[in-house]
Amino acid sequence: MLSYWEKQSFLQGFDVAVVGAGLVGLTAAIYTKRLRPRARVVVLERDVLPNGASTKNAGFACFGSVSELMEQEKRGGTAALLSVVQYRWEGLRLLRELLGDEAIGYEPLGGYELFRAQEAALAAQCRQHLGYYNALLAPIIGEAEVFRPADHKLAGFGFAGVHAMLENVAEGALDTGRMMHALLRLAWQEGVVVLHGVPVTAIEGGSGVVKLRTPLAELEAGQVLLATNAFSRTFFPDLDVVPGRGQVLVTAPVPGLHLPGTFHYDKGYYYFRPVAGNRLLLGGGRNLDFAAEATTEPGLTSLVQQHLELLLREVILPGRNVAIEHRWSGVMGFGQELEPFIGELAPGVYGALRCNGMGVAMGARSGQRAAELLNE
Repeated sequence: MLSYWEKQSFLQGFDVAVVGAGLVGLTAAIYTKRLRPRARVVVLERDVLPNGASTKNAGFACFGSVSELMEQEKRGGTAALLSVVQYRWEGLRLLRELLGDEAIGYEPLGGYELFRAQEAALAAQCRQHLGYYNALLAPIIGEAEVFRPADHKLAGFGFAGVHAMLENVAEGALDTGRMMHALLRLAWQEGVVVLHGVPVTAIEGGSGVVKLRTPLAELEAGQVLLATNAFSRTFFPDLDVVPGRGQVLVTAPVPGLHLPGTFHYDKGYYYFRPVAGNRLLLGGGRNLDFAAEATTEPGLTSLVQQHLELLLREVILPGRNVAIEHRWSGVMGFGQELEPFIGELAPGVYGALRCNGMGVAMGARSGQRAAELLNE
């Protein structure tokens, strides 16, 4: 029972259709409109809010701790590491430039990596690599000393059982909800049509037109961009992208909370930071059971939640009985390659996906690259 007006204004005549209204999809749509002002661009989102990680991430504006960089260099080599750090740093710059620091609540807090007594060997190894990674990243970050020892700050944070700490002077944090609100607002201002609650059930190419089947109507576009990250295997099962669910909790207000910064632990598998109202956000733990967390299904597990609470009460805020106000999960996309996939999947169908757990850093650059690809 769609009206004439609905069909005319919202459901036809599209040059580009973007599937997924997360950070990558919305930035791709915005940059497409800027490159091709006359193009009709629509973004289709299956839920009321993006169902992956864009509205569910922890808001870390990061590019890698020392232990993470070591792991990634071992996995992909020095050239690949440099390329992906450049990608992350450029993505953060683009995001801040596109929306403005105030709109996204960006704070250049700096970051810290923690090591407990049982990670003493890893801490020593990271210390040995400080000069190496500072020299390697200086041309990208623009800081001569990105990483430095920070043991002298431990007493002020009040942690229990933390053996050592390293500081990252270039890391920051942002407000995930404000970021997505600003992106949606900007997309509409640029002339992008954004439709929520419209799941795409099938994509069919042919003769210069791609058809998208949805419960609302069958839509057509000259080009389609899939920005659905780990959910992309619904359409292309052989893609190198595996889901990774991240579980998060936020405490009730903590009187006297003083943790100014972003914090990483256990090679980045755990992360925490203060949020509004003297609350503490804590997430991670998928390494406790990789198989169980390799899912696109939202949900919480007692294994991860109990471990997060144990870390909270025994290490981060020892001796304090802190209530938990919020719990949720988001789904990230991981793959063999360090960099995201931006490329053609089928005639007229393209993909921008696989941010390997750093969507905040990589999202805007991935969207820009996808728009450039669609404009070739």
